[in-house]
Amino acid sequence: MERTIGRPGQSGTGVFPQGRNRYEPFAFAPRPYGRRASAGGRFSGHGAGQACAALLRRLLRAGYSRRDDPAPGLADCVADIATLEPYYGGNLFKQGTELVALQRGNLEMGNIAPQDISNQIPAWSVLTSAYLFRDADHLRTFFDSDVGAEFKKMAEEQLGIHILGPTYFGARQVGLRGDKEIKTPADMAGIKLRMPGGDAWQFLGTSLGANPTPMAYAEVYTGLQTGAIDGQDNPLPNVENMKFYEVMDQIVLTSHLVGFDLLVISKSAWDAMTPEQQAEFTTAATAAIDFSQKAHLEREAALVEQFKGAGLAINTPDVDAFRAHAQKVYLDSDLAKDWPEGVVDKINAL
Repeated sequence: MERTIGRPGQSGTGVFPQGRNRYEPFAFAPRPYGRRASAGGRFSGHGAGQACAALLRRLLRAGYSRRDDPAPGLADCVADIATLEPYYGGNLFKQGTELVALQRGNLEMGNIAPQDISNQIPAWSVLTSAYLFRDADHLRTFFDSDVGAEFKKMAEEQLGIHILGPTYFGARQVGLRGDKEIKTPADMAGIKLRMPGGDAWQFLGTSLGANPTPMAYAEVYTGLQTGAIDGQDNPLPNVENMKFYEVMDQIVLTSHLVGFDLLVISKSAWDAMTPEQQAEFTTAATAAIDFSQKAHLEREAALVEQFKGAGLAINTPDVDAFRAHAQKVYLDSDLAKDWPEGVVDKINAL
């Protein structure tokens, strides 16, 4: 069984499995009346200082995409006046609907896929293209930069959301049958690489030099086992969860797509805060995002060693060659028609 998520490109959906990596909504539920917070409420756990009281009386609902809370410090912050209650299985808002819920005032916070933003702001589709971000640090550098500020301004002005920061959840890697050495995109020629259905996902596979093959997520294990496909691409935790490593011979660390969501707050809730509260809240959110990113990176590193121990070859290709090839394929395509002029070069230079 699987769950759809926003896919790379300008519209549509891709897939992620249910389980630990499943996208799930959460909510802030208020405590019973009469248990008010004092004006001296503090963020605990990350030392962010005083900021909670006036703000979090408004933040009674928050939607997160992932079961592993990307903002543990925020949960600590509301402990005196609210409880962070998870709602699994799409019981609060279905994946892909959180942004609309924020825009309608039914949600104050959410962990939103950039693909959902690109559906409303086509220029944002560049942020979902292959090899735009080198790694999690480059992703954070972008959102802290002047060019990143331009994209955040688009979202604030056109969608009514304030972006607190990107929540990294893993880089997609190529997993293959056989021992063919993969160093450059030319080595991927003829490889039947399973990609999620949809034009944008198939285009991503093409940008790697492969022969992309659509296949349902639940069929990938059998497809690898029988040779119907030569490989698949997924973040390493998915490879573990679905036991793909049992029917693969190697993992090629292409890191072709840095996966992330965006921790956002509605502009109305943000504007209701004083500048001091906004600063304190941003500090707490940043600390929480740091915590989450570190945990994800550690998990990926541990899985590399785990897969080595299971007998898989772990190979590192010429990532620069892959990046140059993929970016040229994208820039020469219709997908780039809505991208701001020169934005890829600006991001590459960061």
